[in-house]
Amino acid sequence: MHCPFCTAKDTKVIDSRLVGGGHQVRRRRECNDCHERFTTFEGAELVMPRVIKQDGSREPFNEDKLLNGLNRALEKRPVSTEQVEEVVNIIKSQLRATGEREVSSHLVGECIMEALKKLDKVAYVRFASVYRSFEDIREFGEEIARLGE
Repeated sequence: MHCPFCTAKDTKVIDSRLVGGGHQVRRRRECNDCHERFTTFEGAELVMPRVIKQDGSREPFNEDKLLNGLNRALEKRPVSTEQVEEVVNIIKSQLRATGEREVSSHLVGECIMEALKKLDKVAYVRFASVYRSFEDIREFGEEIARLGE
C-alpha cells in the first residue's frame, strides 16, 4: 500500500484488529521511508443480486426501497432503528445466500414478510395488506387468523 504522506510504495502492518462486528479489518500501518503511521480499513465487497420484477424487468437491489417499505409498515410501532437495521441486514444476507445473480421480487417480499412476522405482528399485517393487495376486510381477517396458528 502506498504511504499517503510520502507516496512510498513500501509500508508495513503494525497491528490488525477486527471491527464492525467482525465485518472489517482495521490495520495500523507504518511507512518504511518516512515512518509516518496511518490506519486502513478492509472489508469484503458483497454484491447484491439483481431483482426480477413481476413484469420481467430487472433492476439493481435497492436497499433504500427495502428500508422505506419496512419503515412504512413499522410507522408508529415500538421498534428501534437498530432492530430495523438488523432486519435489513438479515434480508440482505438471505438474498446473498441464495448464491444467485438474480432473485425474484416475490422472494424479496417473502423475506420481508417473514422478518416482519418475527419482529412486529401489526407491521406484518400492514405490509401483507399492501404486498398481497388485500381487497376487503375478510382478507385482513384471514391473514390475522393465520398469524394465530
